Order: sequence, then C-alpha cells, then structure tokens
Amino acid sequence: MGEKTKHSLLLLLLCLSGLVHRSAAFMFWTAIVETRYVNSNSTVGKYCECGVYGRNSPLDQASGIVVLPAGDPFGCGTESDYSRNSSYPPWIALVKRGNCTFSEKINAAKDHGAAAVVVYNMDGSGNDTTHMAHPEAEGIVAIMIGNFKGMEIVKMVNNGVDVMMIIDAGNPHGPWLDTYWLHFLSISFFIVTAASFSYFVFISASRLYNLSSLRRSQKKLKSEAKKAIARLEVRTLKRGDEETTSDSMCAVCIESYKAGDVVTVLTCDHIFHKTCIEPWLLERRTCPMCKCDILKALGVEDDAKDNISTSSPPEVTVITVAGGDALYEVPLNTSMNTDPMGTDPERQEHRYDNRAFEGDSEAARG
Repeated sequence: MGEKTKHSLLLLLLCLSGLVHRSAAFMFWTAIVETRYVNSNSTVGKYCECGVYGRNSPLDQASGIVVLPAGDPFGCGTESDYSRNSSYPPWIALVKRGNCTFSEKINAAKDHGAAAVVVYNMDGSGNDTTHMAHPEAEGIVAIMIGNFKGMEIVKMVNNGVDVMMIIDAGNPHGPWLDTYWLHFLSISFFIVTAASFSYFVFISASRLYNLSSLRRSQKKLKSEAKKAIARLEVRTLKRGDEETTSDSMCAVCIESYKAGDVVTVLTCDHIFHKTCIEPWLLERRTCPMCKCDILKALGVEDDAKDNISTSSPPEVTVITVAGGDALYEVPLNTSMNTDPMGTDPERQEHRYDNRAFEGDSEAARG
C-alpha cells in the first residue's frame, strides 16, 4: 500500500471520527423522574419524562431522598452545606442553575456524598431544559429539569416533606432520531427510490423500444434487399463462355468459373457465383471488386448507414525501426507504385526520411 493511499485512509478515518463525535454531541437522552411523598397519610406519586441527562453523565438509574443545599440554592463551591445528607442515605442533591459552572455544582454535591445531582433551570424558563455539559464532573448521574418542576419539589422540601426521587433513562433524541427527521428521511428515501426506479424503467423501455425498432428496420431492410437482389441478372455459364475459357475467378470464393456454374451479374457488370454474392450483398451491400453500392443502385437505401459520418481519417501504415520513431507513413488507399511527387516509381521505393539511410543507399548503388 502506497504512502498516498495510507494518508487517504487516515484522512477518511479522521473525517468519520469527526462526524461520529459531532453526531454524538447533537444527541441527548431524556430522564424519567418519579417523585413520591406522603400527604395526609397517603403516598402521592408523580411520574414524568421531564429531565435531560448531562453530556458527561452516565445513563444509570439513581434514587434517594431529595436534599437542598442550605443557604445557597445554587450549591456552588465546597462551602455548600447539605445538612441532611447524614440522615438520609442515599440522597439526591437538588440545586438551581446559575452563579457557577455545572461541574462546580455537581462536584460540590458529589464531595458531600450525593448519589445524583438534579439541576433545575433558572427562573422565567418555565419547563425548558438544556443539554448541560460538565466535563470536569464525571462518574455521577446528573440531570436537568425545568424550573416549574424544580420549584415544586423545593417548596415541598422546604415545608418539611420528605420527597423520594427515582431517576431512570428515558429515550434518545437528536436530529437523526426525532420524529420529524424520521418522517423527512422516509419521504426522501421514498422519493429517491421512486425516481431511481422510474429512471430505470424509462431507460429500459427506451432501450427495448430502440432495439425493437432497430430489429424491425433491419428486418424490413433485409426483406427489401432480398427482393432487390432477386431482380439481378442470373445466368448459367456454358462451355465456350468467356468466363470459363479465361483465368477469371469469383472474387468471393476465389475459385475459377466452370461450365454449369450459376452466376449473378451486378449492376456494375461484375460477375460472381450466385451462392457467393447474395449473402455478401445482404451483409456488405457493395461489389467486392469496385465497391459500388449495389443495393443503392437497386433502390434500397440504408438510412442507418447514411447517418454515419464518413469523414473518418484515412488509415495509414506506420513503418518503424525497433526502438526508434516512425520513419514515414503510407496511406492504405494509395498505390505503392503511385508517385505523388512526380518522381520515378523505382526511385519512390527508396525514399527515406532519414537522409543517412538515403546516402548509404546511393553509395550501395554506386
């Protein structure tokens, strides 16, 4: 594996890891918050999926008696006093957002022995929550709840009510997991699939139609060609005919003509065996000797052939010396005995682009 390939793979892995990290940052888990307390000799329980786990919190379950920090509802710093923590193990700290970082609040409660930390949002935020980050306070369950829910529990605790709280993981949420995105992706997938299928059907139908049209055209052309070929002059050679007495031969099968052979005379007056020339004309249309388009002369036009450009460059033969460059080029449609420069044909056979070769040739003839 080359160095460029290794660097490309490394770059791809880094990009993928960045995407995964970015996607994870957008995702969050809700928390199920259950509270129980005794009111008039009866136990009241409330249940809601109204919390959000912190970004650095483990998605574990936690339970305990709710405890407020004495004097400072924000629970900032090590001076926060959780006076009831020794009487109610395990316990959960309930603190208000603000005045310090989330990490400082969580660490302060953790140092006092809290089993979990619940942060309720600031005043005026209603039941809104946020996906709080606390990178310096890990290893403890930490969630955020709305201000209304938090103040409701704070009032009961301040009134001397023992509130038991149970925290459990809810459902994951994020741009790729929300119902809106799922619907959007489903519709997009359906549209792309339908468009791809429609395009495939259209292309397949077009190809089948073109192929069918081509076959019909070829079949029609072949039928017309057979009818046209049938109009050509056909005769049987006899002894004494010029073709049987001379060295004439069929240019298709390269065999001499004999008495009794059935031959076809083309519009260009060239003669060939009937069994040889008819398949030839169906495939190639032209006379093997003069290249005259026989079917065209008989009124059969090949539309497909007429649409093909005939302005292709002439084929050439390139003469090379092993290990060297081309010396000269000779067009195939030009006779080797033709001298376009007006010089002697024998002289033309000894022309070289390399003047050193020409000098050696002159010396050899001298």
